[in-house]
Amino acid sequence: MQPAANYQPVPIGFTEPSAPPSYEEATFQYQQYPPPQPGFDAKNFNNPPYIVQPAPLQPPVTVQTVYVHQPQNFFDRPVQMCCRFCNSMITTRLEYSSGALAWLSCGGLCLFGCCAGCCLIPFCIDSLKDVDHYCTNCHALLGSYKRI
Repeated sequence: MQPAANYQPVPIGFTEPSAPPSYEEATFQYQQYPPPQPGFDAKNFNNPPYIVQPAPLQPPVTVQTVYVHQPQNFFDRPVQMCCRFCNSMITTRLEYSSGALAWLSCGGLCLFGCCAGCCLIPFCIDSLKDVDHYCTNCHALLGSYKRI
């Protein structure tokens, strides 16, 4: 058996689309709803008034302020900074102390034959010593710069 030339398969559950309702039908459907009652506010229809309930009493929240200081890099020159102990803007005071580089220089000079006191010269040169930075206001040690 041969199907007809203009035959097209139709999926199961498919119905033909119906025409939109006429103006009279649409007007009749609109008129079925009752008119709004007196005092009806159309602009607040979607925003009903809220009932405010008192919030339960909770203990007050304490806020703690934490100050985070950036790590400061110290060198062999004074540094302008905010002291983390007294919170004042200062320029650090430097104090020099003999460190590893001064002792190694002294030992090296002894090996080269400078035993007659010349090996003590590194202890007189600030550029071979370690540097400690102090606050000029509260005299607290803020940091150190080690040569080695």
